[in-house]
Amino acid sequence: MPPKKGAKKRTGSHSSTSASASAVEVTASATNGAVKAAKEEKTVLLKNADSAKKKSDFLTRTLWTFIMIALFFTVLGAGHLWIIGLVVLVQVMVFKEVISIASVPSEEKKLPFFRTLNWYFFFVALYFFYGESVIYYFKHIVLVDAYILPLATHHRFISFVLYVMGFVFFVMNLEKGHYKFQFTQFCWTHMVLLLVVVQSHFITNNILEGLIWFFVPVAFVICNDTFAYVCGFLWGRTQLIAVSPKKTVEGFVGGWICTVIIGLGLANWLMRYKYMICPVRELGVSMFSGVDCTPNPVFLPHTFSLEPLSSLMPLLPSSIIFAPVQFHFLIFATFASLIAPFGGFFASGLKRAFSIKDFGDSIPGHGGMTDRMDCQFMMGFFSYMYYQSFIAQHQVALGKVLESAITSLSAEEQVELVKGLHKYLIGQGRLGEGALECLAQYGL
Repeated sequence: MPPKKGAKKRTGSHSSTSASASAVEVTASATNGAVKAAKEEKTVLLKNADSAKKKSDFLTRTLWTFIMIALFFTVLGAGHLWIIGLVVLVQVMVFKEVISIASVPSEEKKLPFFRTLNWYFFFVALYFFYGESVIYYFKHIVLVDAYILPLATHHRFISFVLYVMGFVFFVMNLEKGHYKFQFTQFCWTHMVLLLVVVQSHFITNNILEGLIWFFVPVAFVICNDTFAYVCGFLWGRTQLIAVSPKKTVEGFVGGWICTVIIGLGLANWLMRYKYMICPVRELGVSMFSGVDCTPNPVFLPHTFSLEPLSSLMPLLPSSIIFAPVQFHFLIFATFASLIAPFGGFFASGLKRAFSIKDFGDSIPGHGGMTDRMDCQFMMGFFSYMYYQSFIAQHQVALGKVLESAITSLSAEEQVELVKGLHKYLIGQGRLGEGALECLAQYGL
């Protein structure tokens, strides 16, 4: 029986449909393969780009690390004045970065002199705190100069007047509709001044007490930061604090142990150099100036008896010899490792609050200056307080005597004081008989 025409047509149609479906499947498979290959190629390119970026960032960070180290030691050798200048530069950069993160440009454009007022308060604070340091440490210079004496005598009142001028200007510029923003920024500015300028003031005082009290705290913080990272990278498993997820307990403890060990070695090395341990008497000195002074007793080796312990433990010696500064640096290293990092955690929380990665980009590969100084301010503050409480020698200094003579004695009493000193020095053989004749020429 011959096949029907319709059946033949249906068979041909079915074959055509099957061929079309096969072609579609082949095309789809080829397309999927091409898409998959493109995705794999894109993934490889992204990985290569990410790897290249990480390598570039690492090289940049390493290069600028060595640049900063070289700059730091160059300034350290140049003398106290240059180091104080470096501290001021750091203060300016940190203040600029921290003030900027809370800025609202759209609001500030409507308020004339708003940013100028922030910087006015900053420089008034610098004038007050640096003036306090200069007057305290250099009384023997500023109190005998006829032009500087009025500024030194009334320094605090002048500083107060300058601050009040800024305060009055702020109140006079309050504008309706911007009160909340203006008062928020006023409080933010003063918080930054407290955290940056006030604490940096004590770092400056550390420099003037002796460079070792500046260098060692800075070195301990850097050392702890470095070894905490290394130990955390190698053995870190347990998260330390939520606000800084990459910090680990293992890195925290490992950094402390390494900092303590290095700190003891650093004490033995630095206390041999007068340039590092001598308090400053004039700002023009450098490491080539031949600085000399009578060392603070903490730098001199002492013998400490271990009799009670050695009787119980025969292997212990009956006494040991070491300089007390080694014990003090042990305390410094412990604070730098266990407490100062919380300054960094505070900064991390602040960055998270404002949804920023870094405070700025002033240091290539390292972010902003604040990212590098977040622990240093607290460490410097502690170092000054500890030094004044347990190490400083509280003796009557020449500057203090001059201050008392100038501010407390009348002109006639000052003349009698000069005559008495001359007679005493002549009697001690320090001055010749002609000294009194010179005084007589001036009617004294």
